[in-house]
Amino acid sequence: MAFHDIRFPANLSFGALGGPERRTEVVELANGYEERNTPWSASRRRYDAGMGLRALDDLEALVAFFEARAGMLHGFRWKDWGDYRSAPASRPITALDQLLGHGDGERRDFLLRKGYASGAQTYWREITKPVAGTVLATVGQDVLTLGDEYTVDAATGTLTFKRAPETGAEVLAGFEFDVPVRFDTDLIQISVASFKAGALPKVPVVELRL
Repeated sequence: MAFHDIRFPANLSFGALGGPERRTEVVELANGYEERNTPWSASRRRYDAGMGLRALDDLEALVAFFEARAGMLHGFRWKDWGDYRSAPASRPITALDQLLGHGDGERRDFLLRKGYASGAQTYWREITKPVAGTVLATVGQDVLTLGDEYTVDAATGTLTFKRAPETGAEVLAGFEFDVPVRFDTDLIQISVASFKAGALPKVPVVELRL
């Protein structure tokens, strides 16, 4: 298997149904209390690519993409229209959106991440597939220049500074990103007659852990 660095057509993922999934094990005790645990440290996203189809041309594009990925064999990029930016939907992306860490005078590599905060808790999601050319970065509130002062590996989400940030300096970034996924089926069942009538094929897509 391999990861194909190509995005599922964004016009077809628009309107797709999906979002984050967690796995929680719940044990109900004899006294009515519960014990809850999870084997997952991070969420995993699932989508239905069939929900974004609107015309027969879309169907043909989906089949071609599915065949080129050999079904479930190869991964690809997916644009989650509900969550693809470092900033809230109502604000433009800036270099101050997300805290990546603090400098120690030696470390030059920082992995992109996005925080999901509610109350006193924050879940940090690793971003491994940033969109090339969208990453903005700052160190200690100084906006840096991509290429001259830092580089971004779009295949891993690693931001590398030419000079290590000074000890205690905040490292922040803003960006767009894709989700690494694969098809979660080796079978797409299509009926053109029912498709014209509004029935769409089910095409499950699941996030990959890379």
